[in-house]
Amino acid sequence: MLWSDPENEPPEELRDVQEMLRRLGLLMALASVLIMIFIGLR
Repeated sequence: MLWSDPENEPPEELRDVQEMLRRLGLLMALASVLIMIFIGLR
């Protein structure tokens, strides 16, 4: 993909994958925070 290419929407499946990865990242961040709190309380 060249820099001169016009800005266009990513295809539908790519948007779905990006959304899933965003949710997975949020879930992993939340899980790591909860694990740190759990370890800190023990």
